[in-house]
Amino acid sequence: MSVDIKTLCNDTTKVAGVDEAGRGPLAGPVVAAAVILDIKKPIHGLDDSKKLSAVRREYLAEEIKTNALAWSIGRVDHLEIDRINILQASLVAMKIAIEGLSIAPEHVLVDGNKCPQVSYSIDAIIGGDRLIPAISAASILAKVSRDKEMVEFDCIYPGYGFAKHKGYPTRAHIIALNNLGICEIHRRSFAPVQRLL
Repeated sequence: MSVDIKTLCNDTTKVAGVDEAGRGPLAGPVVAAAVILDIKKPIHGLDDSKKLSAVRREYLAEEIKTNALAWSIGRVDHLEIDRINILQASLVAMKIAIEGLSIAPEHVLVDGNKCPQVSYSIDAIIGGDRLIPAISAASILAKVSRDKEMVEFDCIYPGYGFAKHKGYPTRAHIIALNNLGICEIHRRSFAPVQRLL
């Protein structure tokens, strides 16, 4: 690691936290967020988005958008996921989010073990969404943004249950796939969908 993370996150350096949501689903986009928090406006209760209730995530997302120095969302749709694979699509979504920030970060911290190619100094931190507040904030924004989109897709493609499972391969989703076949937003490169082609 190229920096002392604790020192970095406790001084006035503009650190962008980055995370994604939607690598595992069989349908829909992968969405990433980048957030630069304001140390003068701490947001209490930040955590890995998966550990928070939907209501709590929605509340914190509004706080993040209001109080962060900068935030940005990046997304890559199902077609591009099928074209370049989900790992590369996740990295592209992260790059879009980072480059969309209204303030240039002095350093970028990404959840996981892979970094997108950007022109900023950058480090990957496994479990960063639990350890680094800016990454937790990014995790929340990415999850809330993607979940909202999947609820909208539920109205366009009824019967699959997208509003409930958000495209993840739950039992209900697999049953719907078998009964209804694939829809436009399903990822053709993912095995459970591929089998139905």
